[in-house]
Formats: sequence, structure tokens, C-alpha cells
Amino acid sequence: MSSRPHLRGRRGLVLLPLLAVGVAAAVLFSGCGETVGYTKATGDRSKGKELFTQNCGSCHTLADAGTTGQIGPNLDYAFVESRKNGLGESTILQVVRGQIAYPVQHPSTGAPGMPANIVKGQDADDVASYVAAVAGVGDIDHPKPQPTTTATTPAATTGGGGGGSAAGDAAAGKQVFMSAGCVGCHTLADAGATGTVGPNLDDAMPPASLVVERVTNGKGPMPPFKGQLSEKQIQDVAAYVSSVAGKK
Repeated sequence: MSSRPHLRGRRGLVLLPLLAVGVAAAVLFSGCGETVGYTKATGDRSKGKELFTQNCGSCHTLADAGTTGQIGPNLDYAFVESRKNGLGESTILQVVRGQIAYPVQHPSTGAPGMPANIVKGQDADDVASYVAAVAGVGDIDHPKPQPTTTATTPAATTGGGGGGSAAGDAAAGKQVFMSAGCVGCHTLADAGATGTVGPNLDDAMPPASLVVERVTNGKGPMPPFKGQLSEKQIQDVAAYVSSVAGKK
């Protein structure tokens, strides 16, 4: 689940079996610091799907989760060929769990890295169990349709912490923030988010207009969400962030 460029290939990982062995060996035999041992396939996949969507979906594409992030590898394409060639779910589970614990945080290419232990303990086991069960399964060449963008005119909500205003519903925006993967990248106390990939929103206190711009078009490691979120959802999340940032 790291953002190494060679994982981005459309048809998957040619060397994934070797990667699996390497990661498994590192996980099983590393003697320094906290280590992750063999992970049994007993994780809660339902909870894992929820956690994946919240913490990983903004960076990774996974058809079953309905996520289309492009910062990190497309997990369906990463595993589809190796799965077809006989790589078992148990091995994929170990690879994913190892990548959560020991990712490439600072790629030599300068591309955004993946923070270590973005989820931990049982949560990480649940995410790994979920991804191992669904990645590369089904008709991945025909992804699920994305939400259509529709013009809306919701009631105006005054933005708070960062100033400005957004024509959106802050309460609905919190749900968008929690489900679209924002919590995995940003710190925002009101949402209980402690991500460090993107800016600390409590410190930045962005105005609603800036949130709309960044969510719509992206910048740097942040992907654009235009086409993934509707205009209303973008206005809602802007209203939410601008009204709570810096208030706790």
C-alpha cells in the first residue's frame, strides 16, 4: 500500500509473489522495535471496509469500497494478476498488513509516501483482512460509476474558524469528511482526525472558499475530488471544515 511507482502499473505486480515473500520475512523476523507477526485471517471485514474508506480511500482505488484515490497504487490492479496466478488470500493478507506497518514513507522519487501505522493493532488486521478478500476480485476493468455532479442551491451556512462562508450543510459535511478519506490525511479535532499527510486544518483554519478549491481541484499530494464528490458534497464539507477548524 505504499506509493512506490512500480506498483502503479495497470495490470498489476509482476513481482508480487517475491514482494510477498520479502514482506512476510521482514514481518516475521524483524527484531527491532515493534514488529507485526503472522496475521490470521480473522479480521472483521465489515469494520475493515469502513476503516479503509475513512483512512485509505483518498489515496487508493479499490472497487469494492467505491474509492478512487490516485496517490497510492490501485489495489485492484496491484493484485489482480497475482491472484489469477494463484497467490492466495492469506499471502495477500500478510503483504497488506506488512505494508501498513512498514510502508515506504519517503520514496526516492519524491512522490508522497505513506505514513506508517495509519491504522494499528486490530484495526490494521481488519483492514488487511478486508483488502485481501476483495482486491482484484470481479470485473475491475469496469469500475463502479461515480456520483454525477449536480448543481444545488442549499441553504447558506456561515463559515467559522477560517472565515468566509459556504453554501452548504455543515452537519452533512462532517459525514463527507469522515467517509471520503479526509481523516487519514488531515488533523481536525472536531472529527477526531490526526492525519499528517496533508495540512493540519486546525492550524490552517482555511476559509470555505479555499476548502472548495482544494477539494475540487486538489494540490500537491491531495487528489482532486471533482467527479468523486458532488458539488453539494463539496460545499457541505467546506461549510463543515470552515466552521470547526481551530475551535478545539
